[in-house]
Amino acid sequence: MDLEKIEGLVKIIENSSLTEFTLKEGDMKITMSKLDHPPVVAAGVPAAAAAGAPGPAVEEADQEDEKLFITSPIVGTFYSAPAPDAPTFVKVGDQVKNGQTVCILEAMKLMNEIQSDFDCEIEAVLVSNEQKVEYGQPLFRVKKL
Repeated sequence: MDLEKIEGLVKIIENSSLTEFTLKEGDMKITMSKLDHPPVVAAGVPAAAAAGAPGPAVEEADQEDEKLFITSPIVGTFYSAPAPDAPTFVKVGDQVKNGQTVCILEAMKLMNEIQSDFDCEIEAVLVSNEQKVEYGQPLFRVKKL
């Protein structure tokens, strides 16, 4: 899915009476919601990019230790918690289940929930809160369980 298509969807949702919208295209799923109390999670994007897309979202770093990275599927701002006064989603040493939220990436005023695609343990958080991140940038180093 290209950026222009996503921007068009955002404009349509902003100008409509819809409060929530979900689009699934291949392995990619985008959910958009209009919320009264930001910064609550308003959209979901899986941690893995769509099949056939350039640059995998989860890369194998060391086959022997099964160390992997959860990488950014989009360009945006990294948030480690759902709100400034809320606890972080994950920290070093946490065991994460498949589908569990690990962070939020804000892009085009939408909050995108990033989830793990497999059970793992967080070994390192590689970015700081409110840091700008690029597509494919490693966010967490993890060990697959």
